[in-house]
Amino acid sequence: MAEIFHARPEGRTQSITEGATASASRAINAGADVGAPEISATIPGTMDDEVVDDGGNRTEHDGRAWIDWLVVIILAGLAVLPPIREIHKQLILIVIAAVQLLEGRLVRFEPRRGRYYAVLLKIALAMLLIDHTGGEATINSSYYPIFFLPVMTAGMYFDTIGTLLWTLLASAAYCYYLLPASRDFMIGLPELGELAIRILFFFLVAIVVNRFSIEIRRQTTRYRGLALRLAETNTRLEQAQDEARRSERLAALGQMSAGLAHEIRNPLGVIKGSAEMLEQKIGTSNPLAGELAGYISSEVNRLGALVSRFLDFARPLRAERYPGSIAALLDRVLATVAEGWHGGPVRVERNIAPDLPQIPLDENLAERAFVNLVQNAYESMGDAGGTLRVSVNPAQSGGRAGVEVRIEDTGSGVPAEMCEQIFNPFVTTKKTGVGLGLSIVSKIIDEHRGTIHLENSPRGARFVVFLPAAGATDGANAESSAAVL
Repeated sequence: MAEIFHARPEGRTQSITEGATASASRAINAGADVGAPEISATIPGTMDDEVVDDGGNRTEHDGRAWIDWLVVIILAGLAVLPPIREIHKQLILIVIAAVQLLEGRLVRFEPRRGRYYAVLLKIALAMLLIDHTGGEATINSSYYPIFFLPVMTAGMYFDTIGTLLWTLLASAAYCYYLLPASRDFMIGLPELGELAIRILFFFLVAIVVNRFSIEIRRQTTRYRGLALRLAETNTRLEQAQDEARRSERLAALGQMSAGLAHEIRNPLGVIKGSAEMLEQKIGTSNPLAGELAGYISSEVNRLGALVSRFLDFARPLRAERYPGSIAALLDRVLATVAEGWHGGPVRVERNIAPDLPQIPLDENLAERAFVNLVQNAYESMGDAGGTLRVSVNPAQSGGRAGVEVRIEDTGSGVPAEMCEQIFNPFVTTKKTGVGLGLSIVSKIIDEHRGTIHLENSPRGARFVVFLPAAGATDGANAESSAAVL
């Protein structure tokens, strides 16, 4: 290895290469060029010192552990090379090994400042090692490749400008030893050239490592984005599969309900007609029989209404949609339900955004769906009354523009275990009722190409309905097709 300084010829007899220090330097020459690349080869392990397991917990990366121990082995190899009896050198190598092993934890513990501490520590330790292995002219130490350690660390943790600044600092720290050496030893162009070669190699290695690190980070970001998109697509696919299975179950149940309702309706007509004829013939001659005939007639009417609901559920919906104002429709719904309510006082809070887009609506079906939702909210609050909040805002869902309607009450809410099944037929939280109302609401919203889901608020329930704006459905379908392809 070339030396930077040689003894001055005028009267000074000491030389940097004389004595035990010279022997140590020559002994290190054969191993230094091998040691530095090995150290640099281990540094990329610091790029990824932890991974996330399936449970979302951060764990130590297996690759980082053995690479760090490989660094310790290399440093142990340096410890058994001259100067062996230099206790300060051995202690500094031990500290460097400890810093390398604990670097990942330091960066995790101090995410913002840990990387700065790591580079500064390595620069300081490199200076100490050079100081205790250089003999009379410290800058001639054969251990100068130890400065590759901080510059490569900077290349991995910082951007290009930051890497250049840290490398400049490390080079300045190395050149600091010029000051004491220049007083005792001569310096010429060959020595300056040797020093420049070493400094330029510091910058070369730092930039090469930084380039690879930036590319790795860019690829990691790209893969993470791809993983997020795939997870999102899988979630949508699972939701679509759940909707398809639910639709199949509803279709089969609808066919069965239609058959049963048709078979039940005919006998009910006969029973009702007979009860009315009996009531007319008996008249006032037998008040008890007339009262019982009236009971029969009223119960048949109730069963007839129930059969009609079954038929409504089973009957295929054909929504005839025309652009309309969702705000005006909700105003009618709120007025209709409030007029027929005979329970506790309900305060209605309306929060409807201005300039809402036109929504393709079948007003009869849409009004029926929202009447059902608002009526459920009133009934949930019951005699105690409460507050009904209705908000309408522009929204995006699945790449489609539209409006989001939130209907929130302060009633008893829905048990958590029923939230997923609340739109299935025959699922209800009411003491009376068959649980078809929300199933019909879901069918109506589906026919409008929208979505509905239930959220449990701190008190009560919150139904969230999304309806696509005019012209949004086709674009969404095209986007879905493109995603599948």
